[in-house]
Amino acid sequence: MKHSIKIIFRNLSIFLALTSIMATIALLLIVEQNNSFHKVDNLNNQKVIISTLIKLDTKDLDLALIQYNGKSNQLKLEINKLRDLYTYDYIGKYILKNSDEYLADLDKLSELTNKFNDAALKYYTQENIKNKRLKTNLDNSFNELYAQINNIIFKNLLYNKEKFHLFKTIAIMILVVIFATTIWYRRRLNAIYQDILFLYSVEKNRGEYTIFSSEVDAIALRMKRKSTSTDNQAMIDPVTGINNNRGLINSYAEKKGMKESNFTSLTILEIDNFSKSNRAFSQELTQLILKKVAFTISLHEQSTDVIARTDYNQFTIILSRPSKEQSYKDIEIIRQSISEIKFQTHDRKPIQVTVSGGYVIKPNNMHLDETISQAKKVLDYAKNNGRNKIAQIRDLAEQEL
Repeated sequence: MKHSIKIIFRNLSIFLALTSIMATIALLLIVEQNNSFHKVDNLNNQKVIISTLIKLDTKDLDLALIQYNGKSNQLKLEINKLRDLYTYDYIGKYILKNSDEYLADLDKLSELTNKFNDAALKYYTQENIKNKRLKTNLDNSFNELYAQINNIIFKNLLYNKEKFHLFKTIAIMILVVIFATTIWYRRRLNAIYQDILFLYSVEKNRGEYTIFSSEVDAIALRMKRKSTSTDNQAMIDPVTGINNNRGLINSYAEKKGMKESNFTSLTILEIDNFSKSNRAFSQELTQLILKKVAFTISLHEQSTDVIARTDYNQFTIILSRPSKEQSYKDIEIIRQSISEIKFQTHDRKPIQVTVSGGYVIKPNNMHLDETISQAKKVLDYAKNNGRNKIAQIRDLAEQEL
């Protein structure tokens, strides 16, 4: 079974896109883990604040109250920051499912913070500064709040441990997938490269090589068939090196069964203002134009196609394509490519070469000669209605209506 280069590169493109997505996810996980470190810093900062609040200088109670107000407000802000940080903790919320527990701990932390702030406010007043009961109440509130902060830090360490195991598993999976896929595609790209070397090779032992890709197999078949036909010079047009009328019939007979499910189209292209009776150019330039046109057409030839020079200024093209639309599109591309060819006369005057074409789809039950006759009628319509265009049989039908 031959492998398609198109499918291999399409899958490789998908793999690279998935790798980029995985790298983005890994980056987001790192950012989320960094938020976890910010939580710990936040909680440690709260411990520093409450330790400061319990040791305010009582010699100047007005200053102590000012410091208390600032520190107590900062405590509330720090708790709000913890809630904001958890908003982006997707692993914790959706995978570890610790949302209820974490938010409950924050609610308790907020409650104990308010209790501690109230105890500190009551204590740092002129009439209560020496009240041992209020001092004991402040110390107890401090210990409860400090213990709750330590509890959250400890739980955060447990969360991080679970996340680490999850990250480790994901990282190993990504590494295995990337490593295996890299080896997989490395072998296929190397096989494709060997196919290219095979086409490039001129050694006699080419027959020993097994072609890997279907596209190269088709090219090799085309090259083989071309070399076979060129052995019989009676089927080759001596000017352009492509098929003549006999070669057209012979090549079509050889290739018509290669892809029976495809649509077969036949197009006759005629170079505009370029006839045997009206030779506007020298024989050398005339032959150069014919060769260049034939070469341009051959650039678009596939292994199942047939091209031939069937008259002085006419070329017949038989295409086999999966759809009628693709077949017509390819003929239009050929016409446009020919119109872009640049020539100059001996006095350096530019020459614009264009072609008109008659395009028809060949039914399976129609003989080749009948299809050619039909294409010539459509070609006449194209020449009489503006030239440099590809006419279809429906255009002819519309004119008759």
